[in-house]
Amino acid sequence: MSSVWRSSVLVLVLVLVLADHNVVYGARQLQVVPSGFVQTRGTDFMINGSPFFFNGFNSYWMMTVASQPSQRYKISNVFREAAAAGLTVCRTWAFSDGGDQALQMSPGVYNEAVFQGLDFVISEARKYGVKLILSLSNNYQDYGGKPQYVKWARSAGVPISGDDDFYTNAVVKGYYKNHVKRVLTRINTLTRIAYKDDSTIMAWELMNEPRCQADYSGKTVNGWVQEMASYVKSIDNKHLVEVGMEGFYGDSIQDRKQYNPGYQVGTDFITNNQIKEIDFTTIHAYPDVWLSGQNDNSQMAFLQRWLTSHWEDSRTILKKPLVFAEFGKSKKDPGYSESGRDNFLNTLYSNIYNLARNGGIGGGLVWQIMAQGMESYYDGYEIVLSQNPATADVISQQSKKMIALEHT
Repeated sequence: MSSVWRSSVLVLVLVLVLADHNVVYGARQLQVVPSGFVQTRGTDFMINGSPFFFNGFNSYWMMTVASQPSQRYKISNVFREAAAAGLTVCRTWAFSDGGDQALQMSPGVYNEAVFQGLDFVISEARKYGVKLILSLSNNYQDYGGKPQYVKWARSAGVPISGDDDFYTNAVVKGYYKNHVKRVLTRINTLTRIAYKDDSTIMAWELMNEPRCQADYSGKTVNGWVQEMASYVKSIDNKHLVEVGMEGFYGDSIQDRKQYNPGYQVGTDFITNNQIKEIDFTTIHAYPDVWLSGQNDNSQMAFLQRWLTSHWEDSRTILKKPLVFAEFGKSKKDPGYSESGRDNFLNTLYSNIYNLARNGGIGGGLVWQIMAQGMESYYDGYEIVLSQNPATADVISQQSKKMIALEHT
């Protein structure tokens, strides 16, 4: 038997064994994520008592697309390609308020077809070993969010002075709580598991990027986070809860405001995350938008300071793990190139990995992964893994490095 033949047989046997355990897709190895609930211990994420590090992605559009059964293959394709690149956490929306294809058509009135779309997303994530962070509302008017809740209240005759009454008005807060309860107690029509009992879900996010122009100190948002995080935990004490913050600093530690991109948005990274029902911290960063007049080097320097300051504060002050929950490079930027985006991701991934080696950060979630044929959803940050092999390789290499930390 020649050495070449022996090697070929060995490779074939290994592939067959791995395939039997569902850890091979195409030529890439998949990470098998345990089925337990994600928990925290100090500044680390854990599953079944073992460390959990991850590389992940955003795909906000999944529920809406999955509400049309003929389009569900796009969700399957994204999870398949993401799992092939070692991506094990996905952040997506569990809200769509008013408007076309709404989940919540009016307060407390739900579209079953859209809910079944979310059922499918959770079922497919479970199939491919991907944990989900599900966001429950939006600061912006996209998919309804804060403006839609306020509009509903105003239409019902409730005296409303502005969108930021979302955080303080009893009627509006009641609408939000009803949505939380409806989602958390939903029984998946495919898996027959209540969302609140499904370990496929990693965490509930209170709101995507809360902001409050009516109170830049962060105190108004703080009161809302305290009330809503407690409410979520009263229904579901199995899952983690996070705010959905971008990471802007407020008034609690004055010298931290130097790390903001020149302004505040009405949140306070420190006090908003000190609430005991909040299990981990998040940051987002878009220096190409926040610092649009600066060059790439200046934007990257800001990004590194942003990440490091929040990592330090999460570890030493908050004593909770951090997730870099949104970042990306837009094709709409002047001078954009795919190689430039890949270099950006490589640099940021290296920073995340180097910090993770010392504990305190679980991973990062790139914005955003899409399927082929979704041009109407493109925002400039889209990545179709099957069409961008170089970028997919950058992402895959980061996945391997993060997964390896679980065994060090």
